[in-house]
Amino acid sequence: MKLADIPAALGAVRARGEYRAVSDLRMESASRGLRRDGSSCLVFHSNDYLGMTHEPTVIAAARDALRWGTGSGGARLTSGASFELSDLEAALARFKGYEAALVFNTGYMTNLGVLYGLADRNDVIFSDSLNHASLIDGCRISRARVAVYPHSDMAALARLLAETPCAGERYIATDGVFSMDGDVADLPALAELAHAYGARLLVDDAHATGVIGETGRGTAEYWHMSGVIDLQVGTLSKALGAEGGFVCASRPVIEWLRNRSRPFIFSTAIGPATAAAALAALRLLEASPETYLARLRRNTARLRGALEAAGLPLLPGPTPILPIVMGDPEEAVAFAAACRADGLLLSAIRPPSVPEGTSRIRLTVTAAHTEAEIDEAAGILIRHWPGRGA
Repeated sequence: MKLADIPAALGAVRARGEYRAVSDLRMESASRGLRRDGSSCLVFHSNDYLGMTHEPTVIAAARDALRWGTGSGGARLTSGASFELSDLEAALARFKGYEAALVFNTGYMTNLGVLYGLADRNDVIFSDSLNHASLIDGCRISRARVAVYPHSDMAALARLLAETPCAGERYIATDGVFSMDGDVADLPALAELAHAYGARLLVDDAHATGVIGETGRGTAEYWHMSGVIDLQVGTLSKALGAEGGFVCASRPVIEWLRNRSRPFIFSTAIGPATAAAALAALRLLEASPETYLARLRRNTARLRGALEAAGLPLLPGPTPILPIVMGDPEEAVAFAAACRADGLLLSAIRPPSVPEGTSRIRLTVTAAHTEAEIDEAAGILIRHWPGRGA
């Protein structure tokens, strides 16, 4: 793109109702934010599903690790990194039931790094049409052929697997929990197809880890299936309340990625405080999964129940992601603005984050929300819903 064309292109983005701007926010707690004008607001667009960002134990672990410096100072293969980072990888591998894990700087970078490091021109990646942008972009840079199947359409995936020639490895790539719809991938069907066609299964559990499954271990635990996912990607920046991403796999695969994944090799490692925070959060989840997950599910049911009783058209799903599809991007933005003026922050999601014609409000519930906060949020949402005359 010519730089001189950018003003006109931005004008077109604005005209479509898709322009975005950054809003500064300081989180006073895991459920309330502070704006620059000093006003406090309810936050229902955070992915801090378990409220770990403000858990005293997690904060104390990060603070204690600061004695080892605020940053790592270099890439891990050239400069090394903190003990906490290797301890975190070992803990993640045990938690997910794999031989090894590798931490990247972000969840986005993890998907790019895994697909770039493993797939080549002889391979084919079969990708769900609603996969996260990081999986889509990982497919693009991988050099592999990419075959996209309609969202969760297992019959279409089976046809593609049967009809698409492949001289190398077949990879089926999918979100575990789809971040904009809140539904869960059909792991039993995916695993059956992977077995039938000799494909490797890559599941991005960014919105599943700490969220679904009896103890928060994600998609495989949710479906009571172990050992069927070859490559399990996750993030440290959602339920684990820190920053970064990770992949769990067999030890040879992790060693290969450590040596061949350019996004890992050429990135400065995350700092000790970040790794310590994620490790502390993981240990809290392992020690008391029933405490965190029971609160999360109770809060989700409370908000979903109130909104559905009032007639708001939420998409179905078992997760704390509650989408309300509005279709028109400007309508979604206007609704979000009305709620924001009333002290409730939520996300108006528009293309390209979702397909054209499916702009929506995306609500996220956390274990940190109180019943009073949920009821207040429900009241604001219902009051401003189009047609109610707010």
